[in-house]
Amino acid sequence: MHHQFNSPDGPVDVTVTKQGDEWILGEHKAVRERDGRLKIHLANGESGFATVAKVADHWWVHFSGHTFNFERIEPGATQGGNDGGLTAPMPGKVLDVLVEVGQSVETGQTLMILEAMKMEHRILAAASGTVTDVYFSAGEQVQQGSALLAMTEHDD
Repeated sequence: MHHQFNSPDGPVDVTVTKQGDEWILGEHKAVRERDGRLKIHLANGESGFATVAKVADHWWVHFSGHTFNFERIEPGATQGGNDGGLTAPMPGKVLDVLVEVGQSVETGQTLMILEAMKMEHRILAAASGTVTDVYFSAGEQVQQGSALLAMTEHDD
């Protein structure tokens, strides 16, 4: 089955094929372990366990210390702009806020750290920009899909 997603790096085309207990995602493989965890095997040889959460058309993947957000593009849909807001991939607690309003950030910079499902999830800047709002402080609980902070992207 073919899917297209928006990612921080632009549109991504993914073909998913199920073979026995494995899902083949392009050059990568995913296997659901007996304990329910999802083991990812990347084409470069790296492997590890991933946490995946789906909120509406957004898929949040936490793998190798990073959290990635992929928005599914419906076939035939036009692509809209991103308002720069960042949302919680799952319910949890804010452990640390590493930025403040007015601060310039770079692509991939850690903005906030959440604790959810007994794991730390790093919220990363999808693009370079300026933080315009921070909605939560360390110690506060967040719900899945809650806007955590907002930023405007810099024109490069």
